[in-house]
Amino acid sequence: MNRVRNQWLMSAVGLGILLNPLSSSMISVAIARLQHVYELDFTTVSWIVFCFYLASAVAQPVMGKASDMFGRRKIFLTGLIVSFAASLLAPLSPNFGWLLVSRTVQSIGTSMMVAVGMAIIRIEVKEKQAAALSVLSMFMSGAAAIGPFVGGVMLQWGDWPAIFIVCLPFAAVSFILSWRVLPKDAPVKAAGARSFRTWLEWMDAPGILMFTIGLISLLVGLLSAKTAGQFSWMSGSVCLLGIAALAVFVRRELRTASPFIPLRTFAQHPALTGVNVQYLLVNLLFYALFFGVPSYLQMVRHVSEFHTGLLMLAMGLSSLIASPVAGRWVDRSGPRPVLIVSAILMTLGSVWLALLKESSPVISVCFALAAFGCSNGLNAVGLQSALFTSAPKSMIGVASGLFNTSRYVGTILSSLLTGLMMGGSFSFTGFRRLAMVLAVIGVAMVFMSLRHREANLVQGSDA
Repeated sequence: MNRVRNQWLMSAVGLGILLNPLSSSMISVAIARLQHVYELDFTTVSWIVFCFYLASAVAQPVMGKASDMFGRRKIFLTGLIVSFAASLLAPLSPNFGWLLVSRTVQSIGTSMMVAVGMAIIRIEVKEKQAAALSVLSMFMSGAAAIGPFVGGVMLQWGDWPAIFIVCLPFAAVSFILSWRVLPKDAPVKAAGARSFRTWLEWMDAPGILMFTIGLISLLVGLLSAKTAGQFSWMSGSVCLLGIAALAVFVRRELRTASPFIPLRTFAQHPALTGVNVQYLLVNLLFYALFFGVPSYLQMVRHVSEFHTGLLMLAMGLSSLIASPVAGRWVDRSGPRPVLIVSAILMTLGSVWLALLKESSPVISVCFALAAFGCSNGLNAVGLQSALFTSAPKSMIGVASGLFNTSRYVGTILSSLLTGLMMGGSFSFTGFRRLAMVLAVIGVAMVFMSLRHREANLVQGSDA
């Protein structure tokens, strides 16, 4: 009986948490279409990517904390309602600004489910827990892998609104199942005892606000300067506002008792810091190409959305194939060789794209995509293992939170880097320039991977 219940529970949670990676990856093949529909430059339309990852970076840790106060079931069901409403309203957006709002709300809703989904399974599934968690990981990685293909199919079937509409049945089925199988939340006495002011302090609302203002201001300032071709008084002032906000954020996080991002941990554990920096760079490189390659195929090579989705499958499928191989490899040899090979593959893939010519066969992009996909599958396992190797057992929870934060900061920076390389329009020259910068980052990651063994040994002696 428990086995059947667990299967329904995993199905309910899995269908909910896949909405976040599915929504974030499908949009990669719709950027060119949105740019045409709303008559925008590339820099402006790239905010459809940035707003999703910024909202996820803030919402996931916040909702994880909120679930301790209000209950995981409530947060999960509320997330489904929010994401359903946002996906329903997005196609009705009268302009791009309203679409950005809907996209941001969708990100918050899907992040609510990701923040508590794993915790629900960890608590409720007592038998074969590792296998259950790996199934949820497959829901997320599989959704991210096939997202561009699904997006291409949806664009051909119903234009860009279809990439939001396709989320509705997943959210509806997950809600029905979750309402029936998710256990009711136990009463939390502390929730009623906290004042609103105390709750805001516990959530570190000022830190979240400074973090958000800082990143948005820097992005607006730098991208506006790039689009205009020079720094103006206005763009310089906005950048200075962003730097000041981030400085206040860092100062607060080092002093507050309940920080949004526990920065003190980085200073205390240098090996853990190295893993997070590498994870940030991995995501910067991967997502710059994850969104850059579809734009290159559609805007430069004039490939249809459907065929772009098909080509992007080379990345998704190779990632799914590499992940189980990486698991066995890490168990046998540790994370270091896996991370070295992964970094080399990312470097070679970036160099391959940098050497492309405007007359190169479109299918040749698949070689680079396969390299990035294999690298992503290796990194997913290798860096997770490196994280647990470098973090003391007493702070695994904090380390995991920092790890996810590093991922989102990397994805946000990937949007910034792509925008800076392209400016107002996506061009072949800008794409090659982007690939060259990413090749340099790949080389840096090779050297970082070579140092893992030494760093882990030092960290192990400290722990």
